[in-house]
Amino acid sequence: MRKQTILYWIFTSIVILLMGVGSIPNIISSPQSVELMEHLGYQPYLLPFLGVAKLLGVLAILIPGYPRIKEWAYAGFVFDLTGAMYSTIAVGDINGGLIVFIVGYIAVAGSYIYYHKRLKASSTQFEANVGLNLAAK
Repeated sequence: MRKQTILYWIFTSIVILLMGVGSIPNIISSPQSVELMEHLGYQPYLLPFLGVAKLLGVLAILIPGYPRIKEWAYAGFVFDLTGAMYSTIAVGDINGGLIVFIVGYIAVAGSYIYYHKRLKASSTQFEANVGLNLAAK
């Protein structure tokens, strides 16, 4: 269980850094973010929406409980990464920039996988404890 928890937090920390820190320039529509969006062919008014969505996803993953919302957050991160990667490739900006997307996919997948492993381990532990308590009566 300890190894799973450590790996979960390593992957999740990377997701939080990529999505959480990356959401701030989007929310405030920084000049660099506006320039990038226009280069990719999108209107800058999408930036605050995407930034808030990423920030809400980070909060959903960090707040204990709410497993269904966490599933949606992970899915949203995959959609965000896929759309950003597709847009980057579509405009021909693939010179070394794909590593960020690969790291993002690995981090989201690792966080998701270890989230479920921890969830399963904790429910198994709970069932074992309940079984011991019932057997003691």
